[in-house]
Amino acid sequence: MRAEPVLTCSCNMETPRIGRIFLAAIAANLSAFAVGTCLGWTSPVGVKLKADDTKDSPLAYRIGSYEDAWISSILALGALAAPFFAGPLADRIGRKWTLISSSIFLIVAFILMIIAHKVWVLLLGRILQGFGAGFVMTIIPMYVGEIATDNERGATGSLMQLFLVSGILYVYAIGPYVSYQVLQWLCLLLPLIFDVVFCFMPESPYYLASKDRNIEALHSLKFFRGHKSADNVKEEMTTIQNMVEESMSNKASFKDLFTNAGNRKALIITSGLVAFQQLSGINVVLFNAQSIFKIAGTDLDPAIATIIVGAVQAGASALTLLLVNRLARKFILLISAAGMCLALAALAVSFYIKLELEDTSEVLWLPVAALILYTIAYCIGFGPLPWVVCGEMFTPNIKSKASSICTSTCWTLGFLVAYSYPLLANLGPHYAFWLFAIFCAVAFLFTLFIVVETKDLSLQQIQDKLNEVRNDE
Repeated sequence: MRAEPVLTCSCNMETPRIGRIFLAAIAANLSAFAVGTCLGWTSPVGVKLKADDTKDSPLAYRIGSYEDAWISSILALGALAAPFFAGPLADRIGRKWTLISSSIFLIVAFILMIIAHKVWVLLLGRILQGFGAGFVMTIIPMYVGEIATDNERGATGSLMQLFLVSGILYVYAIGPYVSYQVLQWLCLLLPLIFDVVFCFMPESPYYLASKDRNIEALHSLKFFRGHKSADNVKEEMTTIQNMVEESMSNKASFKDLFTNAGNRKALIITSGLVAFQQLSGINVVLFNAQSIFKIAGTDLDPAIATIIVGAVQAGASALTLLLVNRLARKFILLISAAGMCLALAALAVSFYIKLELEDTSEVLWLPVAALILYTIAYCIGFGPLPWVVCGEMFTPNIKSKASSICTSTCWTLGFLVAYSYPLLANLGPHYAFWLFAIFCAVAFLFTLFIVVETKDLSLQQIQDKLNEVRNDE
């Protein structure tokens, strides 16, 4: 069937006001900020749990390496299971309320952290944090991808990475300087703030149209485009309805992700991008930042060095908002992969020189410089863009299922990488970082030859490109 002509709001009588799109995207991403605190939680808390003096630990004893490994990595197990609940729930009750429901897991998790006196309670809390993370990282790309204009989808989609790393910086910066209990209370406040703010935002017009709630969908679209008159969004609303009706007339199952050529290509691209995101070793860096600096033997206090890396993450993620609407997605991803490969190779060399050659005189500066380069390269490309692309590449009838697979792929590999790192580190951390560098080199080739450019394309044009449909309009 020939695709309908694509009519976006850029053709309408009045230019959309993008302020409300960013307002809603920022409100949604407050949940990502809360998830960021969970990702960075082990860096300051792990030091307290492993200290000989247990006065600032919820436990009466010092944890061992086995317990430490599980506390660090078990979040990923909750996160890889959650998308298979979040995806169907997003189709049933909507993107908005599914995202709000993610806060339940985070609130209960931090309450458990406050009252914990046993390791198993901490582990349960970490699993619930993972469930919250899985919900958030499944739904935000769907919601933000559906409310944004074609031109702003890259910038709004990149907000999730900015808010994640800002949450990480939040715990990096305050965790070493407040008590364990105070840190949990400060983290507990964040999902509560998200609930209050985001509940005032409208539902996605795509979801409302898929439920034949067309009047509500029209009001939602008017809000996001900043128009008072329905005439100004009539053409875009018609386009949304046509796309939704066409996709919903073909009820999709998980099987359709593999049997339909366009869906299969989109799934390979999105799953590949999130896979390489994790195989770059990002969770190893996030979960072990202080210990990496300690092993490297730099002159900086490991806590201060970790804060510096967290600040660089936030700054680089903010830079992405300026780049993503100006440069092609593929170009940014290629620069990101090359930069990470170079940085990880430099980090591996610095560890080899220190641990194998026992010479630190020439490389004290190299681990910090390498991690800063790695952080910048990751945060401008492979951090945010896989989620931007994931929110763009699937039709409404299959999007929740595809998002579930992509998010679970991300967290499955995230768990395997985080859990296996201590084993590789026992052989020598340089082996682990050489391996991550090799994966980044493969990511460069994958991006160059497989990834499809989506910048400035409408959602329908992306589908045409994936299915190799030529639109002569």
